[in-house]
Amino acid sequence: MPTIELAGLKIRAVSVAGIETCIEVPSWRLCFDIGKCPHSATRWGTVLFTHGHLDHLGGVAQHVGTREMTGQKPPRYLLPREYEAGFARLMDAWRELNHSKLPCEVVPVSPGDRVSLGKGRTARVFRSVHRVPTCGYAVEQARHSLKPEWQGRPGPEIAAARKRGEEVMFEHNSVELVFCGDTTIDVVEREAVVRQAKRLVLEATFLDDRVSREWARRSGHIHLEDICERADLFENEAILLTHFSQRYSAEQVREIVEAKLPAGLRERVQVLVSGS
Repeated sequence: MPTIELAGLKIRAVSVAGIETCIEVPSWRLCFDIGKCPHSATRWGTVLFTHGHLDHLGGVAQHVGTREMTGQKPPRYLLPREYEAGFARLMDAWRELNHSKLPCEVVPVSPGDRVSLGKGRTARVFRSVHRVPTCGYAVEQARHSLKPEWQGRPGPEIAAARKRGEEVMFEHNSVELVFCGDTTIDVVEREAVVRQAKRLVLEATFLDDRVSREWARRSGHIHLEDICERADLFENEAILLTHFSQRYSAEQVREIVEAKLPAGLRERVQVLVSGS
């Protein structure tokens, strides 16, 4: 799995349509989806699952089992609420087969929920638009900044005001990363947080006329032409395109994306081609 720097944040990732998707953020000790469970992902105790398809959730037993075997804390899984009952049955079956406890905490989530990730980070849940129930996640970071009226004033003056008990700081949230999972382009139009996040990880399964935009939509995925048509919507500082179809080689992915994306957007985009 390659390590990619996305606007200063290191991400380890693999994503090939229909095969596996796992997006690791080591400094946050979490990942989005688990794919086939790369060994490196077993180090992270929090997994944010987008939906129940095998290429996104299939390696979960390996994840929890490896953590149990190596004496790590039970993992915590954020899971769209629609999959709660099925996931419980799946884990019960694996416990029976494996003759082990496979301990894990399951946190069912719905669009609009907010879940603490620790260290001032929060996962905000939104609805992605796939052919099965799917949730995306926006990771927000709480920050403290000087109030506008105090900005530019001397340090000793600010310190004296704080000593007097005056509030010179205010708390605000910055959206550090959004991961949509599998989705159509509708999520970009519906969810402002997708367009405005500092970093965006977005699928682009199909790239050219080997698959029509209409077929891409019916299958619940994004076509590169959908992104090009809406290039002016993306305010993100950095975008990682993922989940390319196996129809394309790594070189084809790079060439097509470079050729089609309009200037202004192209400079902010990286492509994840490992395993293509």
